[in-house]
Amino acid sequence: MLLVYTVKFSNVVKIRLQQQKGLRPDLLKYKGPVHCARMIVREEGILGLWAGAAPTVMRNGTNQAAMFTAKNAFDVVLWKKHEGDGKVLQPWQSMISGFLAGTAGPICTGPFDVVKTRLMAQSRSGGDVKYKGMFHAIRTIFAEEGLRALWKGLLPRLMRIPPGQAIMWAVADQVIGLYEKSYLNPAHL
Repeated sequence: MLLVYTVKFSNVVKIRLQQQKGLRPDLLKYKGPVHCARMIVREEGILGLWAGAAPTVMRNGTNQAAMFTAKNAFDVVLWKKHEGDGKVLQPWQSMISGFLAGTAGPICTGPFDVVKTRLMAQSRSGGDVKYKGMFHAIRTIFAEEGLRALWKGLLPRLMRIPPGQAIMWAVADQVIGLYEKSYLNPAHL
C-alpha cells in the first residue's frame, strides 16, 4: 500500500507536467518536478500530491483479481492445466494464457484508470474542481461523455500490458514448475 501512495505522488507530478506539453516556456506553470510538487503543496495542500489514490487502489486490486482469475481460467480451458496438478505448461502456452489474461485487467479497470488520471490532472488551486471524488467523476464522465469515455486510452494500455504479461507468465510458470518439481514432488528428487 505504501508503494501505491509513493507512486501516486510521482504520478500526480508527472501528469501535471505532461499537461503543459507544447506550451511556450513563459506560459509554463510548473518549471520542473520539484517546482511542481512544491506548487501543488502550496496551492492544494499535501494531500494534493495523492489525488487519485482511491481509483488507483481500485484499479490495481481489480486488475490483479481479473488477471489471476483469467490466467487460471485460460490455463484450464486451453491446456487442461489445473492448479497443483504438477503439469508445467510450455513457455508458448504460458505466453498465450498470459497475453489473454493481460487483456482482462485493462478491460475491467478502464473506468478506474480514466478517473485516476482525471483526478490527478485537475488542479484544486482555482477553487472549484470538476470531479469531487471517484464516484462523482464516474457519474460526471458517464453523463457528459457517455459510457465509452470510461474506457478512453484502452488501446494503448492493451498494446503495452498483454505483451508484458505474456513474458512474465512464461517465466513465472517455468520457475514455479521447476520449484514444484524440485521441492514438492519427492518422486523427482
